[in-house]
Amino acid sequence: MEGLRMIGAGLAVAISCGGAGLGIGLAVSKAMESIARQPEADSKITKNLILGCALAEATAIYGFVIALLMLVLK
Repeated sequence: MEGLRMIGAGLAVAISCGGAGLGIGLAVSKAMESIARQPEADSKITKNLILGCALAEATAIYGFVIALLMLVLK
């Protein structure tokens, strides 16, 4: 049973961090395209990009916390 908890915790971290990385990568690429098309909107785009990246990173942190709880709690 201990091995299954380890595998589950690893999957929780891998999926959440992979999703967050993919989301942040897509957000940054679209933000760069937007800034290239409309340089005057740079400050608005950057503010929204930072907020979106923070929210995406929060999902990775939630996955990490869930993995830790899976390992600590029995």
